[in-house]
Amino acid sequence: MNLIKGTQLQPNQHRNNKKKIINDPVYGFITIPDEIIFDILEHPHMQRLRRIMQLGLSHLVYPGANHTRFHHVLGAMHLMSEAVATIRRKGHEITLEEERAVCLAILLHDIGHGPFSHALEYDIVNGVTHEDLSGLFIDRLSKEFGDDLGRANLIFKNEYTKPFLHQLVSSQLDMDRLDYLNRDSFYSGVSEGIIGSDRLIEMLAVHDGNLVLEEKAIYSVEKFIVARRLMYWQVYLHKTVVAAEHMLIHALRRAKHLAKQGAPLFATPALTMFLQRDVTLNDFKSDPQYLDAFAQLDDYDIWGAIKVWQHHEDRILSLLCSGLVNRNLFKIEISKQPFPVDRISLEKELVRNHFNIDSEGLDDLVYHDLLMNKAYTNDKQNINLLMKNGEVIDLAKASDNLNISALAHPVEKYFLCYPQHH
Repeated sequence: MNLIKGTQLQPNQHRNNKKKIINDPVYGFITIPDEIIFDILEHPHMQRLRRIMQLGLSHLVYPGANHTRFHHVLGAMHLMSEAVATIRRKGHEITLEEERAVCLAILLHDIGHGPFSHALEYDIVNGVTHEDLSGLFIDRLSKEFGDDLGRANLIFKNEYTKPFLHQLVSSQLDMDRLDYLNRDSFYSGVSEGIIGSDRLIEMLAVHDGNLVLEEKAIYSVEKFIVARRLMYWQVYLHKTVVAAEHMLIHALRRAKHLAKQGAPLFATPALTMFLQRDVTLNDFKSDPQYLDAFAQLDDYDIWGAIKVWQHHEDRILSLLCSGLVNRNLFKIEISKQPFPVDRISLEKELVRNHFNIDSEGLDDLVYHDLLMNKAYTNDKQNINLLMKNGEVIDLAKASDNLNISALAHPVEKYFLCYPQHH
């Protein structure tokens, strides 16, 4: 039986088929649910995410953790399609336009990430967050793609009439977290992060316009929160990763300091723009050249610069960069108490003498700060359980063991990081 009888296929018309299937190592086959989603995926702003690693420098500890942000947003979009199907099946209306918009919102939620995003946010883009930049990119794409993106933007900003749609994109039980925990576990090989996303999605429901979980999901969600906590200590805040990230932060900070003094520095045009000036959120909003330049930045700009900076005449910059390129990372100590001032001063003195560096550069070689791990936050869009009697209870109160209440308390650890000096 000829299923396409009566439809005359034009030459090359098959190339316009946008309902593609993508093979994902975590979920198997993912279907692109809508033509506009295909068009957005093909957009240069989205393709940039293929050149930005999801886990930054974590591959220096877990060599398999080389997956990209593009990978992650595709996975989150797949989970969103499943969540929409579940909520619909339970009798809550989600129109086709809303489904398209919420899938676009999750697809675009990370579009504002730069390379090594958290390191970049310290200095290179002056405290402008990736959420701010995602909003600006979505605004820009809305002008190109029209109403669908406008609706996605309202959901992204939590200004849409159905709050649960925003909560699927950004909350303590959003599709972003469900994807990155499983994906980061898969690629890092740290199995503690694996969560039953299928079961959690199956238990989603809506009550008074807000996202809730059915009562029977309580143990699955406990496992999800414990997994998140373990992934933070084992992967995201692994002490060696923290040491490498701070070396990168200070390499970029040092480079910016030198660039502003007029020192010659190899960098791509986009990176040069951010090294030579302090670009604020107002600049991004008022002058499109800054967002254009940011859209050109990816991991390759940073690695290309760092490889060359290894040989820079500035001792501090070359020390940091050769350490990153050759994985000769700084020593890091973790403590439950802040490090005493005299201990920090001692390390600075030892480093100053060993490397023969003047005092003003020491802050770029010896660092101390606080690491905080909040697995579940009581004050931010709580995970609510819908009990069988119709009552809605916050997860921390509903739990019949102490796990969740204990996990709601932030765990704080202090670190001291410095180059080997013996």
